[in-house]
Amino acid sequence: MKNPYQKTIYACYFCYITQGIVNNLAPLLFVTFISTGWATLSTVTLLTTVNFATQLLTDLLSAHFVDKIGYRKCIIAANLLSALGLVGMAVLPEILPVPFIGLLIAAVLYAIGGGLLEVLVSPIVEACPSENKAKAMSLLHSFYCWGVVLVVSISTAFLFVFGRENWKILCFIWTILPLVIALLFTKVPINSLTESGEGMTLKELYKTKIFWLFALMMLAAGASELAMAQWASAFAESSLGVSKAVGDLAGPCFFAVLMGLSRMLYGKFGQKIKLEAFIFVCGILCFSSYLISSLCSSPALALLGCGICGFSVGIMWPGMISLASAGLPTGGTALFAMLALAGDIGCTSGPTVVGFVSSAMGDTLRSGLLAAAVFPAIMVVGIILLSKEVKKRAADLQTTN
Repeated sequence: MKNPYQKTIYACYFCYITQGIVNNLAPLLFVTFISTGWATLSTVTLLTTVNFATQLLTDLLSAHFVDKIGYRKCIIAANLLSALGLVGMAVLPEILPVPFIGLLIAAVLYAIGGGLLEVLVSPIVEACPSENKAKAMSLLHSFYCWGVVLVVSISTAFLFVFGRENWKILCFIWTILPLVIALLFTKVPINSLTESGEGMTLKELYKTKIFWLFALMMLAAGASELAMAQWASAFAESSLGVSKAVGDLAGPCFFAVLMGLSRMLYGKFGQKIKLEAFIFVCGILCFSSYLISSLCSSPALALLGCGICGFSVGIMWPGMISLASAGLPTGGTALFAMLALAGDIGCTSGPTVVGFVSSAMGDTLRSGLLAAAVFPAIMVVGIILLSKEVKKRAADLQTTN
């Protein structure tokens, strides 16, 4: 008999493509916003800040309301808000007295949607009947990578063929996906990770020592990924001396394709690989990739380091969610919300560290990337500590029995 939850999993896959759109469409249009007079060079980056800050706040607050409202209503709302934000980006600046305020409102709307998706999609998939949760989680998160590749490549091609003046049509086209997903979630079956009232509270989570280790590693995972991903285009341009359009494809797309490939490979062969060991190896590989990109004088090898980084960070985020879910089985929505919060803090702090260090060292991007090598180093140390903690817990349980 066909698993009825397979449709639920497919719908969740597409949710991560939506999140790829939400996080990456606006930056592709920054030059357009500036040329239309809707923003300036100094204000346009505020849209990215507002996006991630709103997602952080949504992560934090969702632990208090998702279980009360229910997964189904929340994930439908998440997709509708994402769609509304994308439409608002094209419409609101035209009808408001200050166009930039319209862009900010749109950013808040799609960021709330993106933040809710990040909190909800993983526990929904985790609650679906599956033989190997880590494999399913890794495959799920690969779709975010394909979302990034799709939005960058298709949007770049659309603007090149039809002209930047038709960018609003592009926004409406990308809106179709979250609307279809919202419709799907009115029909598909959805399980809950814990029975009503049985999930851990935030207070209980905060008192659990291993939770803080998971949170630190999620922060390191997010920082390891975004420190390179957010600067990949600029790095490709400066290293290879290519145009921005080519830099967007050579940098972020190369990074995202290899990250998605890593997640798909683990999704297919994960039952043969111990998750903790794979994260440990990938942590060392990621640390090495930052050294290659920052210290290697060859532009081609430096860009290869960027790609290696994409492959090595692929397992970190979904792997940590799987380990945390197994380590704290009654964590429930609160656990996933706090993991998303920690990961998003890492996504914000990683690129910030690169930017600050690069600026302090005379706008040398390689110096910033070298400083960011601390994040995969934290990941490696964290997985060693986690393995020791798991062994200690098992020994304590044996002694008790």
